[in-house]
Amino acid sequence: MTIVQYQGFAGVRLEAEVVGADDDPSVLLVHGAGQTRRVWDSVAEALRQAGRRVISLDLRGHGGSEWPKDGRYDFDSMVQDLRSVLAQLGTRPVVVASTLGGWVASAALERDAAMLAAGLVLVDLPLNVDPAVSHKIGARLREVAALSPGQARWDVRMLGAFDTASMTERLAGVAEHIAVPTLYVRGAMSEIVSRDDAAAFVDRLPDGELVEVEDAAFVVTEDRIDALGGHLIDFLERRAPRGSPEYRAGSDARTFRDALGCFATGVTVVTAFCPDGTPIGLTANSFTSVSLDPPLLLVCIANNAGSAPHLRAAERFAVNVLQIGQQPTSNRFAGKGEDRFAATPWETGEFGTPVLTGSLSSFECVRDAVHDGGDHFLLVGRVVKAIFEPRRDPLLYFRGKYRKLHFA
Repeated sequence: MTIVQYQGFAGVRLEAEVVGADDDPSVLLVHGAGQTRRVWDSVAEALRQAGRRVISLDLRGHGGSEWPKDGRYDFDSMVQDLRSVLAQLGTRPVVVASTLGGWVASAALERDAAMLAAGLVLVDLPLNVDPAVSHKIGARLREVAALSPGQARWDVRMLGAFDTASMTERLAGVAEHIAVPTLYVRGAMSEIVSRDDAAAFVDRLPDGELVEVEDAAFVVTEDRIDALGGHLIDFLERRAPRGSPEYRAGSDARTFRDALGCFATGVTVVTAFCPDGTPIGLTANSFTSVSLDPPLLLVCIANNAGSAPHLRAAERFAVNVLQIGQQPTSNRFAGKGEDRFAATPWETGEFGTPVLTGSLSSFECVRDAVHDGGDHFLLVGRVVKAIFEPRRDPLLYFRGKYRKLHFA
């Protein structure tokens, strides 16, 4: 068992517990309101034994995750937390989420679902909740918190951040956009969702299934864990098998991306000047040498990148190969909304391009050719100057994560 930390929305620290082998397919467990990751312990162990790597996450304000001082528990923050965690995993897990966690997971996967997750399991997801039932559940949670003031394992301030009616309204049009295999698990005696509502929700899913656990109101309870685990493992074996993932023409783009991610690369920042003299740049790892005579290199730029039009038009550009200490630089130039060059040491190179100082190597180039390549374009440069520092180690990227060089 390993404790790991992730960065959530606005820098909130999120904590998770991981069990299972690193190479096994991943499952991300997300609990409900007034719970912690501990509620999944039995399920996590069953999944581990079934050959899964299990990540049990504490939501903000719960368990070992940060309890924000400003009491920020609005729904959108929690949705962005989960999207952030999924982006940091480097692999697409099947997300298993109950009650509040199910709301959060559904909204988080409303867009780009196939890029973030391999599947979704929603347990006891509230739909069209009766206000009286919602009030009763809230009162029950407040009562539990009041029994042990100062010792609760979740922040009771969270309860004031949610309006059940607005949550169900928010999720009314979500199902149609969750483009991954989805299993809805409902307690047959549930008071928070009727079978008709659950069936209607599943019918709107592009690829949905509905199962019920008999003699249960809430499924995530100690005496229903075995039944839940059986449904989970059956779904995983059918829809996210442990065999090697396979991409074929027409499959989702993320599977292709994962296959390409098995090729370990270095990391570069491509830089140039706009016509008005403003430096621009972005992180790219699709970079290769093309020719020694003449000296040519190539870098692939996404057409939708903010800097793409300027890099396509630039007569000169530089490719800066990053060293192990420049991981923050890589993140900075891969992100948005930050003055990238203000926080990065750089200088104007001999041939009029922005050069990041301290890099492993930097290549100043004159544009030789530009070729269209699907959703990217291929920028070919003729190298006019190259500088490098052979005593530094490269920043590496493999299967969605930064890596260090280990010498045999």
